[in-house]
Amino acid sequence: MQVFWGRQAELDREDVFAYIADDNPAAAVRMDELFSAAGARLAEHPRLGKPGLVGGTRELIVHENYRLVYEVDDEAVWILTLVHVARMWPPRQA
Repeated sequence: MQVFWGRQAELDREDVFAYIADDNPAAAVRMDELFSAAGARLAEHPRLGKPGLVGGTRELIVHENYRLVYEVDDEAVWILTLVHVARMWPPRQA
């Protein structure tokens, strides 16, 4: 099964990388490798994560501080966002 990173997930991933790289570039690379490995696992086991808090999504904890929120259809896994566990998820509607 193919895995696609949505635009928001890509932006989240870039933000995490930049934030960590400010203090420790090597750690930023390792964290990004964890995200890539999680995507690869989802290609083989798309239902690996638990049912998500948003209907129709699933969530996979990829690090004690980060989770991937994704959807699965018949042909692909769509990674929607990368959420730090300290952030409110799902975001509240105003």
